Amino acid sequence: MKSISFILNGEPVVVNAYPIERLLDVLRTRFSLTSIKEGCGEGECGACAVFLNGELVTSCLIPIGQVAGQRIDTLESHRYQKIKERLEKAFLVHNASQCGFCTPGMMMAALELARKIENPTRQQIKEAISGNLCRCTGYVRIVEAIFEALNKE
Repeated sequence: MKSISFILNGEPVVVNAYPIERLLDVLRTRFSLTSIKEGCGEGECGACAVFLNGELVTSCLIPIGQVAGQRIDTLESHRYQKIKERLEKAFLVHNASQCGFCTPGMMMAALELARKIENPTRQQIKEAISGNLCRCTGYVRIVEAIFEALNKE
């Protein structure tokens, strides 16, 4: 085991872990951050999405040793931001989540899109969430929810 320090949701943290442990597992088990889900374990579904130094990544593919000195932000770090509140409301209004498993990853992709493009089109939203799998809702309601949330001010 090794002491690994990094910035988590704006706070400096230190964790004792084997450097090859997955970031996904450390965030869920040691920090109780449950917005991060394990869907595929192969970086294909987007359920474990986090921001690493501001870039959206799949935490199931990142060894914890690689984040030493880096900044990690999860959906929980956006708790009080208006954009997240708008996304949550729009997902409810549009019935955009059934089981809810994919919702945090979809929201992370939407937050990244909001950083890059003001008032995105539906096509840009589809491209932004293309790395996220939803097994039960389908994508139409999700796209509509994100469109509504990101095109309001």
